[in-house]
Amino acid sequence: ADENTGLQSQPPPEEQNYGATAAHVRQGPFVPVSRNGPAKRDHLIVAVLCYANLINFMDWFIVPGILLDIQKYFELSDGDTGLLQTVFILCYMLAAPIFGYLGDRYNRKIILGAGIFFWSGVTLGSSFISELYYWIFFLSRGLVGIGTASYSTIAPTIIADLFEEGKRTTMLSIFYIFIPVGSGLGYVLAAGMADVTGDWHWAFRITPCMGGLALVLLILLVPHETQRRTSAHRALSISGTIRVAAEKPGVHRTAKTPWCQDVISLAKNWSFVWSSLGLTAMAFITGALGMWVPLFLYRAQVVQGIVSPCLQESCNLSNSLIFGGITIGTGILGVIAGAEAARRLRKINNKADPLICATSMFISALCLYIALMVAQTSILSTFIFIAFGELFLSVNWAVVTDILLYVVTPRRQSTAIALQILVSHLLGDAGSPYLIGIISNAIQAKNSHSFQWSFWSMQYSFIVCAFVGVFGGGFFLLTSFYIEEDRKEAER
Repeated sequence: ADENTGLQSQPPPEEQNYGATAAHVRQGPFVPVSRNGPAKRDHLIVAVLCYANLINFMDWFIVPGILLDIQKYFELSDGDTGLLQTVFILCYMLAAPIFGYLGDRYNRKIILGAGIFFWSGVTLGSSFISELYYWIFFLSRGLVGIGTASYSTIAPTIIADLFEEGKRTTMLSIFYIFIPVGSGLGYVLAAGMADVTGDWHWAFRITPCMGGLALVLLILLVPHETQRRTSAHRALSISGTIRVAAEKPGVHRTAKTPWCQDVISLAKNWSFVWSSLGLTAMAFITGALGMWVPLFLYRAQVVQGIVSPCLQESCNLSNSLIFGGITIGTGILGVIAGAEAARRLRKINNKADPLICATSMFISALCLYIALMVAQTSILSTFIFIAFGELFLSVNWAVVTDILLYVVTPRRQSTAIALQILVSHLLGDAGSPYLIGIISNAIQAKNSHSFQWSFWSMQYSFIVCAFVGVFGGGFFLLTSFYIEEDRKEAER
């Protein structure tokens, strides 16, 4: 069943396929579905969605890439600086359930296009804010978060509808590779533009142009009506044909259910609950690292005497460039390694996915702890262990999403993704940058104002991330206890 051409309500349940259930079907012959021509179209759609995902995450990490300049320009403390990313994430996560509701019921292409247009426009506008109106800059980051929520909630469900299970994992892996790639390019773009122009404001004027191109590609290349693949489609797809299942006369499949009923059902799905909490731990760590690592490394270098304190108008942003490159490289390698490990290990263990996630979280937590401990003596060792920490975190991105897509019935997937976004950001990266900042502020307030204590305060506050990583591994272990049963229930 196809979506409508506008934001009007879809046809009655008896006239459409929706979610995990098919519509009332007529008895009849096979319905041929060609997969040769559509295959190219489907890959083109994924390419457009990946490009937009790239821009999406570049916008997320422009601020951390030029954090030194922004902190100095607006004269912000560590706590206020951390609040910048917290405002962004809070608005993002609060908007996600709304877009999840809309994505399950209305035309997804229109919602995606509106989101790209909105966040690109606000990003461009934020580049013209003066130092007297720092509160407007905070507000603009919140509005960008609302725009990106429309995209992150809906785009994965379109990919899930286009491909069968084996291919779906590959396509989702490619899509999620652009999270670390976009994040890393956000640092590189921000630091590069600030260095070339001598004005950090220019960092916010490139992604809106890229967003305009993404909007044009979305309009031209993505069909206005995208088919929602159902459980019946997945089960009955044989040799390029979909057999329309016959039902007993007068028996209709389940139609759309109320949103509250969907939420209650998801709350009883323990694989979804525990994996979402594991993702929350990942989000907590990545949010804190993404915001503070370049500044932490700068303070470590000042203590070691490698660089002088930033007093000039434009600060040295080499740490942002290096960290951005590490994020890109480890992200690509980690997502590919995670998808490949999952593909191989699923053949011998039905619980492979959550076990992979648990193992990678434990190793990542250890690497991050070591990175913090060696920062005052060896910047190179710190970079190496941060790279390994990010690598093992990235292993989980596509695997966690794939877990959700096979333990949740398709008609609840947009809602499930939206709720996962809400929980993971509310308890994860919405608060972690701010929490690290206020802990650092508190430590500095109790000690002498010096570059040494400026470094130590950030180092001690960062240790929280290592402990959260251990908890995340535990949540994924709990997921492994329920995943087989929940997957069978979703298939039914």
